[in-house]
Amino acid sequence: MTSVAPRVDTRAPRPSAARHPAVVVEHDEVLTGEAVALDVQPIGLILRVAGTAIDIAATVLVYLGLILILSRLLVAGILPENVMQILSIVLLVVLLIVVPTAIETATRGRSLGKLAVGGRIVRLDGGAISFRHAFIRAVVGVLEIYFTLGGLALLVGVFTPRSQRLGDLVAGTYAERTRTPKLVTHETPLPHGLEAWAAIADVGRLPDRLARRVAQFVAGAEAMHPAARLRVAAELAAEVHPHVSPVPPVDPETLLRAVVAVRRARELHALTARAERVARLSR
Repeated sequence: MTSVAPRVDTRAPRPSAARHPAVVVEHDEVLTGEAVALDVQPIGLILRVAGTAIDIAATVLVYLGLILILSRLLVAGILPENVMQILSIVLLVVLLIVVPTAIETATRGRSLGKLAVGGRIVRLDGGAISFRHAFIRAVVGVLEIYFTLGGLALLVGVFTPRSQRLGDLVAGTYAERTRTPKLVTHETPLPHGLEAWAAIADVGRLPDRLARRVAQFVAGAEAMHPAARLRVAAELAAEVHPHVSPVPPVDPETLLRAVVAVRRARELHALTARAERVARLSR
């Protein structure tokens, strides 16, 4: 009876999924070349329609004005009729393709309508568009905006998460919001004597809902009745204790103010770093 030796697989093991974790990108995030997901705000469909309508109105007004000038030259006998027809076609090409391409390339994705609604065209990675992107958008825009009276662009924009029109899908672009409402911030300074604790404190495990309740309490504590203020501070501090390490030996309200100050400082630092990264990508 012969025995069969077990086969030994000498091939190199394949990389496991744990070594290369997948990067999950939501529909309102941008994935940069360094695999960093940036949270951005694409402009809404209604604002996109409004901005496009402004651009179309400006184009039509310029076209009618130039046609009026050419017509007067034709009536005066300065221009022959065949030259008038050629100039009309050239004028359409210039206004529908050349001018939009030049404007979006020079202004890095902005036009008159986009400036009015607070938006600009960017690449899918959040960077500034180039001549190629602007040219593709302008050429496809003649079909989806002017030939179909905006119906094709509106239909595609309804079914895309970033309200992209067909030209955006072909060029790899979308409209980013550049004008956001100013937030009213409540400055919460770090209580005196807790500077060393703030440098090593772990407050990131605080649940978002609890963090909002604590921030609301700190913002409106001055207007509360003293007895209610002490009671609410004690209740919130009891909920915060399991999520903060180490817990400083201070009264409940001071603890809450310290936690809010540290979280705000760290979140502000993260947002500033993200804004600087987006600014570098847009150059």
